[in-house]
Amino acid sequence: MTGVVGPAMTAALPPHVRLLLLTDGKRISRVLHVVAELGIADELAGGPLTVAELAARTSTHADSLGRVLRVAAAFGVFAEQPDGRYALTDMSEALRSDVPGSQRDMVLYNGDEMLWRSYGRLMHTVRTGEPAFEAAYGHGFFAHLEQNPQAGALFDRAMTGMSRATTRMLLDSFDFGRFARIADIGGGRGWFLAELLKDHAQVRGTLVDRPAVVEEAPKLFEEAGVADRVEVVPGDFFAELPTGQDAYVLKAVLHDWDDERAAAILGRIRAALRDSPEGRLLICEFLVGPANQWDRGKLLDLDMLIRFGGRERSEDQWRALLATAGFELVNEPVAGRWAVLECRPVPAGR
Repeated sequence: MTGVVGPAMTAALPPHVRLLLLTDGKRISRVLHVVAELGIADELAGGPLTVAELAARTSTHADSLGRVLRVAAAFGVFAEQPDGRYALTDMSEALRSDVPGSQRDMVLYNGDEMLWRSYGRLMHTVRTGEPAFEAAYGHGFFAHLEQNPQAGALFDRAMTGMSRATTRMLLDSFDFGRFARIADIGGGRGWFLAELLKDHAQVRGTLVDRPAVVEEAPKLFEEAGVADRVEVVPGDFFAELPTGQDAYVLKAVLHDWDDERAAAILGRIRAALRDSPEGRLLICEFLVGPANQWDRGKLLDLDMLIRFGGRERSEDQWRALLATAGFELVNEPVAGRWAVLECRPVPAGR
């Protein structure tokens, strides 16, 4: 594959053709959504099947399904064999629902109406700065999830899958074991904190999130075998936070908010660290890479923009935001990927 537009042979196409290929994203996304919803990858787990066999198993129209599968195969998602049967590829293995690291729920979310309908109103955001989601639906994103349990469940599954994938990446890239007491602020049901505590037997943890979210956390910590080293605190990261921690983690929290609200959250962390000059703030986010380079964070940034006015940030943007809340960046995170930004409080008067 070359870039995001298709097979390697597209690199040799004229520029105007490559430009048009970029507009095919909506078509490709819908194709992937259909094959994911039908569970085609699960059906092929036992070996190659014909279109007729797949149509019978999925209760679909054979000719229509075959034409959809042909597009998927053109982008390497499946492999069309000489005898007409379809087989799994490395990519479609990740579409199976029963494999570690499955991307099926994320593919379903990326192709869901609540995302493409919002992108249909992107011009509204460009002209006004207001979230496109609200223009498309007449209410906010999280209100939509509450009003539509099926959409809420899909979003939760997709975000859980992403969190589990990024958790291992983050834990392997940074020494969280340096800190005796770590608070995970806005840490959801506690998956990240549980994995961190499993990796570092000497660390104690505190989980802070909304009451309705953390009520399931004790069971998860018990199953992980770390319940005796963690305290669950129902709370709100816009309100006062527990003190006495060596480090405060914000994982995939600040990208939900514009700079003003993000600075307010950082201010709460800074207040909690007022008596801990050696304390640390550990921000786990996708760090936007340099200009003119492919970077999925630049697409995720648009998701944040249209959903609720948030943003993914570059290192320079992080440094500026941190400075407004009395923090400074002390490590050198790698751009273009998920990273841990280690931040320390700036001494008063400096």
